[in-house]
Amino acid sequence: MFRIGHGYDVHKLVEERKLILGGIEIPHTHGLLGHSDADVLIHAVMDAMLGALALGDIGHLFPDTDEKYKGADSMKLFEEVCRVCREKGYEIGNIDATVIAQAPKLAPHIEKMRENIARVAGCDVSQISVKATTEEKLGFTGEKLGISAHSVALMKRI
Repeated sequence: MFRIGHGYDVHKLVEERKLILGGIEIPHTHGLLGHSDADVLIHAVMDAMLGALALGDIGHLFPDTDEKYKGADSMKLFEEVCRVCREKGYEIGNIDATVIAQAPKLAPHIEKMRENIARVAGCDVSQISVKATTEEKLGFTGEKLGISAHSVALMKRI
């Protein structure tokens, strides 16, 4: 049995924060503002997985009102989401995610992001797709005010 979910996340770009995407620090003048490390890619992936299993979203599992998640490493939260999904009898069939950012250029970092996600999820890297695009200087991402990400997750019965 297969189930599919969609995830979306967005965070504002600000000075004096690290830019973390796909579990790696990417050199940039700005980082993403959030209660955790604000890794929009991993947040979208987690929401897609949870959505596929009708388990809500990451705010339900990791509320931003809980101080223990302040500054949290999103890859650690991702480990927990993978554990919960396995506990419910599902694992990743495949993930397809897109990061929308005018800057910085993400192409040099895509393979490492894919490897990080696959490693934590316990699946083959061929099951993980990460893409990046700009919005041709349109909208809040195009104006470099923030970064967003979409993801779909196909979850399969173990």
